[in-house]
Amino acid sequence: MPAGKARSNAAILVACVAFVAGMVGMSFAAVPLYRMFCQVTGYNGTTQRVEQVSSVILDRKMRVTFDANVAPGLMWNFKPVEREVMPKIGETVKVHFTATNHSSEPKKGQAVFNVTPMEAAAYFNKIECFCFTDIELKPGETLDMPVVFFIDPEIVNTVETKDIGTITLSYTFYPQEETKPVAVLPAGKADGNQKL
Repeated sequence: MPAGKARSNAAILVACVAFVAGMVGMSFAAVPLYRMFCQVTGYNGTTQRVEQVSSVILDRKMRVTFDANVAPGLMWNFKPVEREVMPKIGETVKVHFTATNHSSEPKKGQAVFNVTPMEAAAYFNKIECFCFTDIELKPGETLDMPVVFFIDPEIVNTVETKDIGTITLSYTFYPQEETKPVAVLPAGKADGNQKL
């Protein structure tokens, strides 16, 4: 095979390997990047997480309703204490949800949330939320879980959102399984002679 042809084939091989490696890397990065994109833009009903309250409070009120669900596999009763509130736009509000573990063993769960209509998500700012961490409940334990939020006053200045009268904050709790090691040696066989 001529040297030029061999170099050409090697270059194509290197490009293909680099492409495959890049695609594998992007597949692992896709979920965190998508989550970050949703949090920054409010896309797909993802609310904004902020550290400070609004400095502007409008005289206009907006109805906020709450929806609570539990995915199969988690024997919890999860519900909002208040079904709805009517805060002024920009006003900081604290609402409460409760969760009770009805199973006979400790269970962990994590809440996934969204806002509808989706256009309002970018203006729904959460300061404190149980959805930022995993929750573990002992058998029979009930936990009060606050959510502190405000609606950004800029919501009234955007064509897509200025006429929204009701926002729904929805949560679904999913079971959070314990992480297990990738490989475990059988009991009594940790003699250093194991072959992989």
